[in-house]
Amino acid sequence: MSEFISSGRVIDAVLVLMLLEFLALVIYNRCSGRGIAPLALGVNLVSGAGLLLAIRALIGSGWWGWTAVFLAMALAAHVVDLRLRWRRPH
Repeated sequence: MSEFISSGRVIDAVLVLMLLEFLALVIYNRCSGRGIAPLALGVNLVSGAGLLLAIRALIGSGWWGWTAVFLAMALAAHVVDLRLRWRRPH
């Protein structure tokens, strides 16, 4: 278990689960017309995935630039997510 976590494979597993979650919720939305809109869901999950990938890059001791790229990706997705949720006054 220690190797699974310290190697970063746990993050890979979480990313796969996030993808499966996205697919299941999009299918549910398409079939029922209920649930979270695919765009809003996708942007939210991309933000979280960016943070996970940044951690994965740090664990892997790779080039520091990948960490910065993934953090920037998470920030951009977060800003889009906020923009989608922001309510305008009537």
